[in-house]
Amino acid sequence: MIKKITIWLLCLSILSIQFISAEEKFLSLKKKKVNVRYGPSFDSKIKYIYKKINLPIKQIDKKENFRRIVDLQNNSGWIHISQLKSSNSIIILENRILFKKPSNLSRPIVRLERGRLLIIKNCENKWCKVTSDDHSGWLKAENIWGSVK
Repeated sequence: MIKKITIWLLCLSILSIQFISAEEKFLSLKKKKVNVRYGPSFDSKIKYIYKKINLPIKQIDKKENFRRIVDLQNNSGWIHISQLKSSNSIIILENRILFKKPSNLSRPIVRLERGRLLIIKNCENKWCKVTSDDHSGWLKAENIWGSVK
């Protein structure tokens, strides 16, 4: 009997961990102007407005067609799913060098300041090809806000 209860509790804890982790994921803003609301409804007042397309945010909860999000500065609120898309961007958390090829021995292209928003083109072996406003190159995928999949 104790063995059955132990197995049942173990299964329940594994399922709850999978459910919790399934809620959290990175997304990006789809539009140049996105309303963040106090609650998961169009009737909820607007808390603040993002004005940065492709900004990476983390989904921490969901309710029907709304997603509760948190950003790099720990601001949170609810956004309608129509304003979100799969994650395609990152923000670097420290000054970094953008390289011509995926290697530290490759030719450096430019020094990027922390806080820079980068669009991910593709990733391989812990390196990502990214674009910035006017630069394109390779960056090691570490010390970032966002997901590189």
